Amino acid sequence: MSTTREGVCVVTGVGPGTGAALCRRFAETHRVAMLARSADALRELAGAIEGTRAYPTDVTDAEAVRSTFARIRSELGPVRVLLHNAGNATFGDFSRITPDQFEQAWKVNALALVLCGQEAARDMEAQGGGAIVITGATASLRGGEGFAAFAPAKAAQRSLAQSMARHLGPKGIHVAYVIVDGVIDMPTTRRFLPDRPDEQFLQPAAIAETFHHVVHQDRSAWTFEVDVRPFGEKW
Repeated sequence: MSTTREGVCVVTGVGPGTGAALCRRFAETHRVAMLARSADALRELAGAIEGTRAYPTDVTDAEAVRSTFARIRSELGPVRVLLHNAGNATFGDFSRITPDQFEQAWKVNALALVLCGQEAARDMEAQGGGAIVITGATASLRGGEGFAAFAPAKAAQRSLAQSMARHLGPKGIHVAYVIVDGVIDMPTTRRFLPDRPDEQFLQPAAIAETFHHVVHQDRSAWTFEVDVRPFGEKW
């Protein structure tokens, strides 16, 4: 593990898949603050990954987000990288989704990006640069029948990221959107798809490597949008 840290990296939506992989990869180069609602799971993960610290937070709660970022600044330092991995997995067709499900999907995917992004960008502007990378989905580009809540939320997130990139780019802050197209390799997805071949799953560590590359791109050739998928995925 590198002994030199590039600054503070905040990862939202930390769970057993992509979130944990992002924390492992960025802990090699940054001091990592992990955000999620589950305090016990976060603390367990912090004990397993050197260079990380747990900050249980509901990222849809404006006051909670402000308080958490204040703690991060005090305990770790100003934020240099934000990886917004928080998401909402509510699925259902137009006839069946409830207003609460629709609103919650928007809150986790879009509102949380506003709240966390504003806090992080404040630090980055003061430092003269930084990076905000968002975990997106193919649903941000098109709405499938069973994605009546998820797709509009992801579309809002993607257009918000575009607006952020145009506003923050001239200030030296790189905003990028990673479209994850396929099934991520996790215990839950393995149980749901027991017959799917290994090569048809996205590996969380490989996704994290793409994030790390995007964060470290030269500013003369920044990427806004990149998609990742298994080689056999139809697209």
